[in-house]
Amino acid sequence: MIIIIMFGAAIAMFASIMFIERRVPQLILATLCGLLFVGSTLVMTLNYSHHFGMHQVTTTTRKPIYSASNSTMPLALYQPVGSSGRDDVYIYNVQERQKKANHTQANEFTASKIKWTNRATPELVTTETRWRYNNNFFAALYMWSGMDGTLVKRTNTLEYPRTYVKLTVKQADRLKKLAQSPAAKQAQARAQQQGKAAVAGAVQAALAKNPNMTAQQIQQVSQQAEQRLQGQMVKEMLKSTK
Repeated sequence: MIIIIMFGAAIAMFASIMFIERRVPQLILATLCGLLFVGSTLVMTLNYSHHFGMHQVTTTTRKPIYSASNSTMPLALYQPVGSSGRDDVYIYNVQERQKKANHTQANEFTASKIKWTNRATPELVTTETRWRYNNNFFAALYMWSGMDGTLVKRTNTLEYPRTYVKLTVKQADRLKKLAQSPAAKQAQARAQQQGKAAVAGAVQAALAKNPNMTAQQIQQVSQQAEQRLQGQMVKEMLKSTK
């Protein structure tokens, strides 16, 4: 709307100067249109430079994610960017199986990090701060300006269970090749046999502490025990390549 007012005032000022012959009406109308043009230009400039008529709104969303390795291994994958770690890009899936993985944004407004938790499943917590108009008047006034929803800052926190192993994409590719070798497959088969006993032991220990555990709690303990064993196997495989 402010753009329409600005251009309308400019056209009206030009028309009043060109087509009104009487001096006094010409000056009055040209002055009023000029003031309207300058005022609308100033208001529009203040919106772009100082977000006049706007305020910041912060929202937080939380959604479940999966390892981008497309395997049962508990891997938290990332691509290093720079040396500080603040700009690292984290790769994940939003479905258990998908062809093309998702990744966190890499720009000046976004910071991403990993947080280790005691939960059995990973989640992505995204906190965004954006500019929003104060009310409907400013929304109508600055219609088509493209300023509504402008991103101020974003923080991605990937909350992974402590049983997950943080790896670069390069390390994950090396691990995938290692897992295809006959020796690795035999080791995985032995680990699975040992893992069943370890998982059963973990469940029994948890039930001994809390006999009233629900089926969901038992499943969580079992899942965490399996992830812990898989994580240890991943670390041992990587150590063998050093």
